[in-house]
Amino acid sequence: MVGEYRPIAPSFIGWALRRDIILPALTPYGNSSFRLKLHLDAAPGRNAFTGYGAGYVSVNGTRYDKSLVVLPTRVLADWPATSFDALEPSHFAVLVELGAEVVLLGTGDRLRFPAPELTRALVDARIGLEVMDTPAACRTYNILMAEERKVVAALLLG
Repeated sequence: MVGEYRPIAPSFIGWALRRDIILPALTPYGNSSFRLKLHLDAAPGRNAFTGYGAGYVSVNGTRYDKSLVVLPTRVLADWPATSFDALEPSHFAVLVELGAEVVLLGTGDRLRFPAPELTRALVDARIGLEVMDTPAACRTYNILMAEERKVVAALLLG
């Protein structure tokens, strides 16, 4: 729904229930079960997406309505890529310097793939690129960040 606020479920930002969960398992020796204990992990000091909607995202409760780059330890709110059609090789060259293993490119409200010549700097630096719509990039970033991966989310909001 356009303009609807969609908070991201806490489980996507490293939160979990504080209780034991018993999962059934089928083993070669018959049915069995095992206990899985989940603990609260609030990811202190790391950036996580806490919401998104038409033309904006929220990082740790702060709303952004312009294209930005989010890392676990900082937010670059001045990424010069204003829209998908305005993407240039220099926009991706900036991302190489951030030390990521993978870059998540959020292309707005729909999935669009950039031309290979635009992303050449990432390929040359052996940095993975995953292209998806912006809401999916927010959710994926939160999961990878919670796993302490070296991830960067570059989001086009214009």
